[in-house]
Amino acid sequence: MEIRELKYFLAVTKEQSISKAAKALFVTQPNLSRQMQNLEKEIGKPLFIRGAKKITLTETGQLLRKRAEEIIELYSQTQSELNTPITDISGDIYIGGGESYAMGLIAKAILNVQLKYPKVRFHLFSGDSSTISEKLDKGLIDFGIFIEPFDISKYDYLRLPYTDTWGVLMLADSPLAKKKYIVPEDLWDKPLICSEQSLGKSIITDWFIRPFEELSIVATYNLLYNASLLVEEGVGYAIGLDKIINVTGNSKLCFRPFYPKLISHLDIAWKKYQVFPKCTEIFLKILKECLE
Repeated sequence: MEIRELKYFLAVTKEQSISKAAKALFVTQPNLSRQMQNLEKEIGKPLFIRGAKKITLTETGQLLRKRAEEIIELYSQTQSELNTPITDISGDIYIGGGESYAMGLIAKAILNVQLKYPKVRFHLFSGDSSTISEKLDKGLIDFGIFIEPFDISKYDYLRLPYTDTWGVLMLADSPLAKKKYIVPEDLWDKPLICSEQSLGKSIITDWFIRPFEELSIVATYNLLYNASLLVEEGVGYAIGLDKIINVTGNSKLCFRPFYPKLISHLDIAWKKYQVFPKCTEIFLKILKECLE
């Protein structure tokens, strides 16, 4: 399986047509058809459902599309790193993380790098811990920022000098908004919107003093911004972290912390035994200086 074949395959999936993909790739239609047949033969399973007007993917084809996108992205990153002259500090650094105000510290380190090395580019990716971990393991990002609860032991990491506070995002005119703190009993009979990451994690269930199965979970989310839209519409109360959604000024929302207080530490992690290009080494060094 070659890079060229994967690029051809992705073109076919995008265009949903061999003829349209052949035009976009500047190759002949018979040649492209033969390439796709060879790919199916190599894999041993059909990749396409060939309809009268368009081509769709089989289950195997959908899996290959996901992996092909990852392989092409990693291939492009590797090419960029290898083509960078050793004497020229430039390149791309990929950072993934969940929503947290601790990104302000990462932004400070990014600024310090760019002031000294303006040819270094940064790419930020938002997602929950499982998505960030998957991308980190596959080499699609260089660093991942993780919020507890998460098992960080398989990575090298730095603990960030911040903690995030758990609580409830709610409508400002909600009855619970009159309270300074939220205790577990306040939420036992309320419609709750929870992050997929926190479901089943002991740090949250221990605070609730009861399993999630006994609570009224009406929706889940992986980014709190999306959950805040549900809260605005009155769907429920969102369990999340403070200082992510702006609740000042004319906001229809407010945030109330848990009591007893529940906090999560934050870490920036990278793969063990990772060999970084020069620009990434410099970023890590400057980040450590910012932490000190």
